[in-house]
Parts: sequence; structure tokens; C-alpha cells
Amino acid sequence: MSAPTPATQPRMQAVRDFGRALLFLGKVISRMRFTRLQVAETLRQIYFAGVRSLVIIVTCGFFVGLVLTLQSYDALARFGAADATSTLLALSLFRELGPVLTAILFAGRAGTSITAEIGLMRATEQLDALDLMAIDPLERIIQPRLIAGMITVPALVLIFNATALLGGVVYAVFLMGTDSIVFWGNIQNTVELGRDFGHGMLKAVGFGIVASWLAVYYGWTAKPTGEGVALATTQTVIATAIVVLFLDFVLSALML
Repeated sequence: MSAPTPATQPRMQAVRDFGRALLFLGKVISRMRFTRLQVAETLRQIYFAGVRSLVIIVTCGFFVGLVLTLQSYDALARFGAADATSTLLALSLFRELGPVLTAILFAGRAGTSITAEIGLMRATEQLDALDLMAIDPLERIIQPRLIAGMITVPALVLIFNATALLGGVVYAVFLMGTDSIVFWGNIQNTVELGRDFGHGMLKAVGFGIVASWLAVYYGWTAKPTGEGVALATTQTVIATAIVVLFLDFVLSALML
């Protein structure tokens, strides 16, 4: 068998990394325990990853709604369909933009913090100390952060969508003079709860699993140096963005 060429080595490394990440996730799931201590730590991590991310989620959601409504209103008004702006806004948010942008923002704000925290625990030998005390670090450190991310992302998607719709209302109703009854009526008449909103929330759950999984994995495998921790946080954002966008395409194709 011929040796791998330099062109194929990056792809083989990516496949190996993906396999290691899957094995890591399987190991974490197999060791999960739901004790009182674990539940308390999970709630603390939900506050850390979710509540402290509200500022960036609300701010970005509001301005995304403003910009999307502005562009949609301008384009649709050329065809005499300005009243359909709210429909385009809601469908874009519920199906695609809400889950995707929230997951990427979560990776940039909370995911990097989780990776850096676990990586610093590795660098300062805190994880080794837990092993010496017969405490499983996967159970005590990784599990609460993984579950917290899985819960937090769908909740943040709901908040992002709500604030984006508020931004749309501000521009369309208060600035452009669109009738508020027409604005909300079009959303109610065209957006399907199961197909549009429900599929978007299914994506949010999947993206939450991916974002939290990659955050804890790169923190766990970070080299115990300052440069290694910095590289791990960068890898978290890049890998999460790529996987989320790829998964978004696959799920959209399957759902349609």
C-alpha cells in the first residue's frame, strides 16, 4: 500500500479527529449520572452559558431583524408586495437564520469560554487531580457543560427570533407605516407551526448538541500550554461554524 500523499494527509487527519470526537462523545454519554450535585452544576452552567449570552443574542437578534426587514421591504416594494415583508422575515428566521446565527454566536461567546476553561484545567493539572481523588472528570466537568449547551441553544434561538421580529416591527410598522394587523396577520396565515417553526427548533436542538460537544471536546484535547488553549478556542469557533452550516444544509434538504 502506498503512503498517503501530502494532499490527502489533511483529509485523513480530519477523519481521525472526527472519529476521536465521536468516541469522546460516546464515552461521556456512557458515564452520565444525574445526581443532585450534577443537576446543581448543570444549572450553574446553564446560567453561565445562557443567561450571560443574552446581551449578545438580544442585540444581534434585534439588528438582524432590522436589516433583514429593511432589505426585504426594499426588494418586495419594487414588485408591489411590501406587505409580504413580515412573511419573508418570519420564514427566514424560523427556518434558517435564527438557529444558525444563534449557534455561531453561542460558539463565539460561550463555546470558547467552555473550551478555555477546560483547557486551563488541563494545563494546570486540575483534571489529573480529580483522577487522583477518584472523581471522574468526564462526569464532574464535561457532563454539566455538555448538557447545559444542549439546553441553552434552543432557548436562545427562541429569544433571538423574538427580538428579531421586534426589530422587524420597529422598521416595518413604526418607520415605514405598515399596518400592524397586516404585519402579524400575514405571519399567522403563512407560517406553519410544525413545518416552519417546528423544523427550525429541531435544527436548534441539533446545533446545540454540536456546539456544546465541540466546545468540550476541544477543551478536553487541548495541549496543556497557553498556545494550546488559544488554538483550541480558535478551533472551537471554526469547527462549530463549518459543522453547523453543513448540518443546516443536510437538515434543510431532508425536511423539505
